Amino acid sequence: MLHHIVLMDPATREDLRQIEAAMPILARLCADLQGASGFSHGPNRDYEGKSQRYAYGFSVIFEDRSAHLAYERHPDHVRAGGMLVAACAGGADGIFVADLEV
Repeated sequence: MLHHIVLMDPATREDLRQIEAAMPILARLCADLQGASGFSHGPNRDYEGKSQRYAYGFSVIFEDRSAHLAYERHPDHVRAGGMLVAACAGGADGIFVADLEV
């Protein structure tokens, strides 16, 4: 099982709205994609003061790497990913991704 965790550093407040606009696209994709579950998203509260840069994030659980690959290749992921890259400070450099194998 993989926990796919994505944190984003929006360049501006308007860009934060673009990040939020991408979330329903990813939610629908994860709801329809076999092997994906538990999509959730929201603002990063950073209670420990270790990730102030990343104002927003989402996570999804994949049953295995093949489900994760299907997600990566899906046109809706490509479209939403493009929205996220465009909205983050430094483009792709403003996105942190961790895939935890659990």
